[in-house]
Amino acid sequence: MAKVFAIANQKGGVGKTTTCINLAASLAETRRHVLLIDLDPQGNATTGSGIDKLALSHSIHEVLTGECDLIEAMQFCEQGGYQLLPANRNLTAAEVSLLQMSGKEARLRKALEPVRENYDYILIDCPPSLSMLTINALVAADGVIIPMQCEYYALEGLTDLMASIERIGARFNPALKIEGLLRTMVDTRISLTQDVSEQLKQHFAERLYNTVIPRNVRLAEAPSFGLPALAYDKTSRGAQAYLALAGEIARRQRKAQQSGTN
Repeated sequence: MAKVFAIANQKGGVGKTTTCINLAASLAETRRHVLLIDLDPQGNATTGSGIDKLALSHSIHEVLTGECDLIEAMQFCEQGGYQLLPANRNLTAAEVSLLQMSGKEARLRKALEPVRENYDYILIDCPPSLSMLTINALVAADGVIIPMQCEYYALEGLTDLMASIERIGARFNPALKIEGLLRTMVDTRISLTQDVSEQLKQHFAERLYNTVIPRNVRLAEAPSFGLPALAYDKTSRGAQAYLALAGEIARRQRKAQQSGTN
């Protein structure tokens, strides 16, 4: 049965989509079966996976509105080795439609039920807002991975985000937990980065991933070629960091299973 992780942060530009694409490719590289769901109307996870979002016959839009099932809309990202449920601007219309539907918060969870056993991991790229789309992701997820930059305002936003996750979990998904906090775009030469990183270690301890994602040119270039960093430049610091993250996530899961808490 797949572990479902929502990659979420209400602040934009923190590396959510970069994390989704590269974590999916890294988990696939370690022979896990992975499904990446693009739940952002911008469709950046779709184009970053080498799929033309303007040429889609089916997408997550039709899955959420019940016009097709999930398998019909999926595509394979050959360079990344994972399955993709793509998105484009039509998803904005789906969000409006969801407001009129019964069980609107659990549409994605219901759509995933027939395929969860086919995957080891399902990653959901959330939009940078607490919308009905994000609520669907949180209701469908087992845990939330929060990418964040090591800067002052990120700490302020983190408090609000965690409170939102707790509220949604309490109402719709009591098993939901914060899986981990991921430091992204890290430049260790900046003193503020080090200060914020130390605060995160003090306050979040085991929730904070040991792996940090560096600010890396090759990692930033890869999406423009429709490639995960592993396919664009496997030796780059960014690609290697996401491989390390995949290993850390797998180890955490094994540890939780052995202790009977997962």
